[in-house]
Amino acid sequence: MKLTLTHIGQLADLPCDTLIDARSPAEFAEDHLPGAINLPSLSDAERAEVGTIYVQDDRFKARRMGAALVARNVAAHLDGPLARHDGSWQPLVYCWRGGQRSGSFASILEQIGWRVRLLDGGYRAYRRLVATMLYEDTMPLRLVLLDGNTGTAKTRLLELLEEGGVQVIDLEGLANHRGSALGARAGGQPPQKLFEGRLAQKIASLDRARPVVIEAESHKVGIRIVPPSLWTAMKTAPVVRVSAPVEARARYLADAYADMTDEPEELCVSLDLLRPLRGHETVCHWQAMVREGDFTALAAELIAEHYDPGYERARERHDRAAPLDVELPALDDSALRAALPDLIAAIEAASAG
Repeated sequence: MKLTLTHIGQLADLPCDTLIDARSPAEFAEDHLPGAINLPSLSDAERAEVGTIYVQDDRFKARRMGAALVARNVAAHLDGPLARHDGSWQPLVYCWRGGQRSGSFASILEQIGWRVRLLDGGYRAYRRLVATMLYEDTMPLRLVLLDGNTGTAKTRLLELLEEGGVQVIDLEGLANHRGSALGARAGGQPPQKLFEGRLAQKIASLDRARPVVIEAESHKVGIRIVPPSLWTAMKTAPVVRVSAPVEARARYLADAYADMTDEPEELCVSLDLLRPLRGHETVCHWQAMVREGDFTALAAELIAEHYDPGYERARERHDRAAPLDVELPALDDSALRAALPDLIAAIEAASAG
């Protein structure tokens, strides 16, 4: 039996116990359906070898070789991660197009007695839904941009807003990057397609009738590109801007970037990226501050000489709506929580237009 995906929202409640991606590990790493586990019917090397024979040599030979490899690989999965399942287990299997790899895998599982389903059209059908939402359709959400210069705790505010029942999209979290020149996070960024899949799933989960708060990013978060449907909506969305004293922002940044200040030499390497923008002498001065452990003072200089000027230039380019302003006298958690009522009121006012 085949399952047909008609909208991204179906992914939140798929009728299966386990979602199996039968594609190769490299295909799975680039992108996959949420919650899927990778049980490859062919390894990366096997897929390449069978594909080469299919195109350059003999299609029958390639199919025979592929069938033998799939049978061996599925047998290994049956003796390994699938060995614990009893007869009531219901898997859903997909590959690239819902064709031979997932079909062969599912056939073996079905012969054992499990009630297995195939995803009609495979990964490609899912990807088409993501691309349509993010590249073709008009974004249906009532977006409100949360703006503010670097160090104004926007990421933490998004977390607190979501805890309080406000709908948010955390682009930096989805892209695993803090959005600045020094914003790299452990683990690196997901591939573009995986980022887009996570974004589409988040959008599908939101109530279109209620405001959705999203940070006022540029069209890129690190090296991940904000898809055009969302970016177009962001450019015309109302804006709420938070501000805070430079001293509070510097202290906040020194704490928020502790993962980088704990590795001084890596931070110095990251600062090298700013040489074309800020000059050799300035960056060497900042690197000396790193080696002296003067991180709060470094953050204050980066705010004044790098981040704030960059934000002002970006705002001039984007020509967004005049913001509603919310002052944050301090940036510790108690102060941020105390500011939430004013921030939520500004968000509601901005959304109401």
